[in-house]
Amino acid sequence: MSNKIESGLFGLAIGDALGVPVEFYSRFSLKENPVSDMIGYGTHYQPLGTWSDDSSLAFCLAESLCNGFDLFDIARNFVKWYSTGLWTPHGKVFDIGIATRNAIHNIGKGHQPEFCGGFEEKDNGNGSLMRILPLVFYLKAEADIEVIYEKVKAVSSITHAHFRSVFSCFIYVVYCLEILKNKDKFEAYAEMQNTLSKFLEDKKYNPIEVQLFDRVLRNDISKYPEVNIHSSGYVLDSLQASLWCFLNSDSYKETVLKAVNLGEDTDTTAAIAGGLAGIYYGMERIPKKWIENLVRTNDIKDLAERLSKNINLNL
Repeated sequence: MSNKIESGLFGLAIGDALGVPVEFYSRFSLKENPVSDMIGYGTHYQPLGTWSDDSSLAFCLAESLCNGFDLFDIARNFVKWYSTGLWTPHGKVFDIGIATRNAIHNIGKGHQPEFCGGFEEKDNGNGSLMRILPLVFYLKAEADIEVIYEKVKAVSSITHAHFRSVFSCFIYVVYCLEILKNKDKFEAYAEMQNTLSKFLEDKKYNPIEVQLFDRVLRNDISKYPEVNIHSSGYVLDSLQASLWCFLNSDSYKETVLKAVNLGEDTDTTAAIAGGLAGIYYGMERIPKKWIENLVRTNDIKDLAERLSKNINLNL
């Protein structure tokens, strides 16, 4: 079996790099001139194969998990990314979300990591969902859904602590864990819904908040028409759009190009969808040219190997 950690990390970063040059482009403009291959420059004027903060922060999380689960260490890596360029593609940060910047400032002030992220409804950008993927591999052998939720909540809350952001990450992680069991993606989706339904039975979460996830948890997100799928930087939009792209595609390439061409937050939608598709389809199904064009390919391979070794997984 191909290394799922490697294919997940590459899947995320390549989706990200495909979306970076057209970030903020409208869906209409991309319908007129769709992205069909990896290009350079554009919105952020970055060279071909450049990934954004989405991948950088995911790699910072993965780097920390190589040494076990330590929220303080994860938070320190986020600060190092922002202040010294850790896991940036070219040595400096060129894109950062408002909530993530605020949280990193809180980390720098010495606040507890899980209390650094915003708790308000307005703090529900996609900044924790875009970087949560490496936690999936750390949790691969965890059978207790309550433990999985608490770990996801803690890691999300470093930058995004509102229930909506945490629960979006939780859904994504549980779905990825089902995919890692080599299930068909629709079977895995149904199993994720079943698991989450049971999880929610005895919880006292705000029912209005829980209801916001009905499209994903009670219905079949893949059945919605594209016009009802939004691709903004709002965490619920990103969750729905990434799952929609993955479930409505038959290859890694189709998944990430579909995500990019939805427009708006192109890099993040494609990164989230790409991580899922990378795990599902494997390295051999990711276009070789895109792997070769990606910045810091050898460093990403090394990170995947270290993560696999240090959490004792052979995925």
